[in-house]
Amino acid sequence: MNRRYRVFEILSVVDEGLGHSSYVVGLGDGAALVIDPARFPTAQRELAEARGWRVAWTADTHSHADYISGSPELAATGATFLAPREARLEVAHTPVDPGDEIPLAEGITLKALATPGHTPEHLAYLLMHEGKPAALFSGGSLMVGALGRTDLLGPDHRDELTRQLYQAIQRNILTLPDDLPVYPTHGAGSFCAAPAGAERTTTIGQERSSNALLAIHDEDMFVRAMVSELGSFPDYFRVLPGINQRGPRLYPKVPDLPRLRAAEVKQLLDDGAVMVDARPISDFATAHPSGAISIEHRPTFASWLGWLIDLDRPVVFLANDDTDRNDLMRQCFTVGHEAVAGELSGGLNAWRAAGYPVSTIALVSPDAMNPTVLDIRQDAEWNAGHLPGAVHVELGSLAEFAPAAGALTVMCGHGERAMTGASILAANGHSAVTVLNGGPDDWERLTGTALATT
Repeated sequence: MNRRYRVFEILSVVDEGLGHSSYVVGLGDGAALVIDPARFPTAQRELAEARGWRVAWTADTHSHADYISGSPELAATGATFLAPREARLEVAHTPVDPGDEIPLAEGITLKALATPGHTPEHLAYLLMHEGKPAALFSGGSLMVGALGRTDLLGPDHRDELTRQLYQAIQRNILTLPDDLPVYPTHGAGSFCAAPAGAERTTTIGQERSSNALLAIHDEDMFVRAMVSELGSFPDYFRVLPGINQRGPRLYPKVPDLPRLRAAEVKQLLDDGAVMVDARPISDFATAHPSGAISIEHRPTFASWLGWLIDLDRPVVFLANDDTDRNDLMRQCFTVGHEAVAGELSGGLNAWRAAGYPVSTIALVSPDAMNPTVLDIRQDAEWNAGHLPGAVHVELGSLAEFAPAAGALTVMCGHGERAMTGASILAANGHSAVTVLNGGPDDWERLTGTALATT
């Protein structure tokens, strides 16, 4: 949501796939502040330029685990990069301590509030106008109906960080005015949050009255409730904070996707690369190179690529003519996946013409499913409703799953993740697999049988 205030203006840049929001703040003097930009902050620059603003400041609330920061790139073109001192960034920046007030423009300052929990060094930034709170950029602390997850450093630190978050919320967030607008960085779709609402912005008062976690006023109870809502998260979340701390490689633009001949692709695969088929799952079902992993190019592409393919493993893509290759590469690099070898030139036809093997995985309707059903949705989705008798393994854990012999049907909410799971099983030698074209609601409508809940 974009909002204009008397002196300044706040514009949002949302990545629906990552559940990420960045903000561009026009300061009223021709300068702008950017909050928590992701890699390749083109949209932030374009918003500023369209209004005649110069990006003079960029600020990170914490060392991000779900994406590579774009602040170093903005700093390379003249912006002052603000970041928590305790993040110990090795890239050039201006360190910020809790309580610091940074003058941005006449009458406008940015005050740093200590909000550890999501990460130990986390800061929220309070935009002040004439000494009064005007907006809160809460990063990964307070979100719409949720709070930032506190287990990114592992179970040994989880409870202590949860206690720190409770104290920070009580002391530094809920003491702010009820009508204060709140602009979180994480939101719906982000694995960095406990379950969140669909809205991207909120107010202190709205969260005070509707956020279930904020209604808990006993610290021990808060810890138990918060921890119980934490689901799984991608392994690459353990890697990206280190990359952000050291400073990512800077690129003048999103790299191009090289074209490779079929023989070059085959050699790369023989040497340990993986082929990711980014085409729609209906195309993958009809025919695909044997051993390829289906990850359909869509807004959530980057999260699943990062979760399922090691960041340093070379990747070759199979794409359709109408695939947005610039977005494909942007998503890869945003989650730190820079080992992109290229794409198969000529697509599936070139693969076939070279004599290399092709496979199929059938998309089936609810009435044509195999007796054994494998549901690969997240735990929270499974608990909300699933097919009676189905087997449950989250997609992120499927590589370690050894299914029993026999045919099975893989399912998710719509089919895209299920096809990814089926392709992983097929690549590991389990070929008797189909994919439900739809989800639990489709099965329930067809059969008239109620879903089971946990």
